[in-house]
Amino acid sequence: MVNDVTKKKKKEEQKIEDEFNALLFDYLASNHRRKVEIITKAFNFANHAHKGVERQSGEPYILHPLAVARIACKEIGLGSTSICSALLHDVVEDTDYTVEDIRNLFGDKIAQIVDGLTKISGGIFGDKASAQAENFRKLLLTMSDDIRVILIKIADRLHNMRTLDSLLPAKQYKIAGETLYLYAPLAHRLGLFSIKTELEDLGFKYEHPEEYRHISEKLTTTAPARLYIYEHFAVPLREKLNAMNIKYEMKDRMKSVYSIWNKMNAKGVSFDEIYDIFAVRIIFKSCPGIDEKKRCWDIYSVITDLYRLRPDRIRDWVSRPKANGYQALHVTVMGPDGRWVEVQIRSSKMDEIAEKGFAAHWKYKAHNVEEDTELDKWLGTIQEILENPNPNALDFLDMIKLNLFAAEIFVFTPKGDIKTLPQGATALDFAYELHTNIGNQCIGAKVNHKLVPLSHKMNSGDQVEILTSRSQSPQPEWLNFITTAKARTKIEIALRKKRREKIKNGEDIIAEFLKKSGIDGDISVLDRIMSYFDCEKKEDLYYAVASHLVELPDSAKKLLKGKSDNVILHYMKQAYKVALRKQEDAKEKLPEILETPDEIDLKKTYILRETGNKRNYAVAECCHPIPGDGVMGFINDDKRIIVHKRSCPIAIKLQTSFGKRIISCEWASSPTLSFPVTLEIRGIDSMGILNQISQAITNFSVNIRKISLETKDGLFEGMVEILVHDVEDVQRLSNILLKLKGVKNVKRVD
Repeated sequence: MVNDVTKKKKKEEQKIEDEFNALLFDYLASNHRRKVEIITKAFNFANHAHKGVERQSGEPYILHPLAVARIACKEIGLGSTSICSALLHDVVEDTDYTVEDIRNLFGDKIAQIVDGLTKISGGIFGDKASAQAENFRKLLLTMSDDIRVILIKIADRLHNMRTLDSLLPAKQYKIAGETLYLYAPLAHRLGLFSIKTELEDLGFKYEHPEEYRHISEKLTTTAPARLYIYEHFAVPLREKLNAMNIKYEMKDRMKSVYSIWNKMNAKGVSFDEIYDIFAVRIIFKSCPGIDEKKRCWDIYSVITDLYRLRPDRIRDWVSRPKANGYQALHVTVMGPDGRWVEVQIRSSKMDEIAEKGFAAHWKYKAHNVEEDTELDKWLGTIQEILENPNPNALDFLDMIKLNLFAAEIFVFTPKGDIKTLPQGATALDFAYELHTNIGNQCIGAKVNHKLVPLSHKMNSGDQVEILTSRSQSPQPEWLNFITTAKARTKIEIALRKKRREKIKNGEDIIAEFLKKSGIDGDISVLDRIMSYFDCEKKEDLYYAVASHLVELPDSAKKLLKGKSDNVILHYMKQAYKVALRKQEDAKEKLPEILETPDEIDLKKTYILRETGNKRNYAVAECCHPIPGDGVMGFINDDKRIIVHKRSCPIAIKLQTSFGKRIISCEWASSPTLSFPVTLEIRGIDSMGILNQISQAITNFSVNIRKISLETKDGLFEGMVEILVHDVEDVQRLSNILLKLKGVKNVKRVD
């Protein structure tokens, strides 16, 4: 036994030494200055601090900081300061050492980064995610001060995702949900394309294991056919490019499993109907004295001389890079096999920035003075939002996330200046992008010289002139159609200020009203007036009075007698309640649970049971899961299990915000209860098609709740609401409907 322990210990020590040597090899292979001594010192310190501690997988804990440091070095391209910070990132949180100890041994900069990582580990990224907005604010403050904090945090999350197998299913759902909701968008915004893709795929793998396996198998099966198409496309192109005497690399880039699944869901198509599963990437070597932009267009000319261009699929991110620094020229052409093929053209510098993002961008910026990038402007926007954060932690998180993962459009001012905004941005968003005062006083806009309302959605290339009025001020309904975090922040600040002014005005009106009636405005009197008007807080009362949502009678004594039966007053109260209601995210309406839930054990999988007409769970109205769907459970305040599809956006948000309330669930076999499902059916219109569809559904022995069909230009589309037992019912019925002449597409919609 002693020998076994000794052998295990020696094996672990050898593995630790091998990993450290691999880290040094990665570092010495980079372009950074050789600071091996301080990296060795940081490793020895961390190794000593974590000695004897194991991860849940049973491995020595030090292997985790080593892996994070390797990701930071090799995959993100960071230097010795970041490598040391990665090695030390858990020391302060998990051991008795302090930030001061780190500062004394390694200096201010490493101590500052480790301190930033320690602060956010228990914040929006930890178990107390929904407790307070201040934790997330700390992260963003540190991020905008030194971006390396969030880069190391992303490296930390990537390694956690790579080693997620050792955790319980409920913990896996929580971490996978957080990753898809926040980390992948952050990696995207910081230009870390390969890391963003891997985070998405790993998150998807744990959220939807069956779908992940199915698409992965399909990719493997169809690989030879794709390789043939690629080679057939590439051979004549290589001949032309070789004649140009440029150094280049051509390769095929596979679409990720997650993005394929996303496209299948968004378009309601099968795997076989996704035509852009791979793209061709051409990376040419940058040469001094040769303009990279011109070289991109030279290669574009060669491609379009060979193959027919699809004009609506040209993406010029060379002239105008994306907000995360991404530069490339994308073009789609018809290949020799009759398939559309996307070609991505970029220089080696552009490629490094695309893969390693922010770190590579700054490496090049150090040698070449450039104007501020869109990424710098985004960090500036983060600083603006931080000045006045929303007091609600989850709203604050959503506000930041608004612009993390949005596609960009480019809009022109009347003078020809370009502004970058997320896709779907409105004229009001543009107004706030120009200046807060312009947004606050905006009454409309002229887009391409045509008058449009504030809610008008803009397109790339639009020229926009904002119209203002000094009498205008932000309105609550503006929150319904703005899309940028900056606009939302500024509107909420203005509305809060306006509300405070109204409350002060209402307080003065009430005080004057009571004084006229000769009554002291003590707490008991205020309580009775609040009760009379159905107000829960005195601030609500003051606001309602100042806004004329309620009317004070001639004498205060009427208020103190008791509640009024005045019908008009009743409607005023209702209007008051509506006016005070805060703009919130759509929340699921929970159906009544007809059975006391079972004992809940987060370490075990909760079985979703039916007993007669009763069940031990409730179905979330936001996504309508049915037996057979991949689901997870959320424990609400009443200790009831609310079942969501794992793909539901609200479920992903719950995983991010309420990790300790997430539980893994499985459907019990042989469901007897029926669940509502809506099918969308499309096809070619013909006489009696509605009758054929309804007859097929009736013959399948399911109840039809509602059916509607519309025809236009020889095509039809319709919605059918039915009651089914499980996913198999839906699949079998869909197959039956697809056999009907004229029916081309059947898909389930939430």
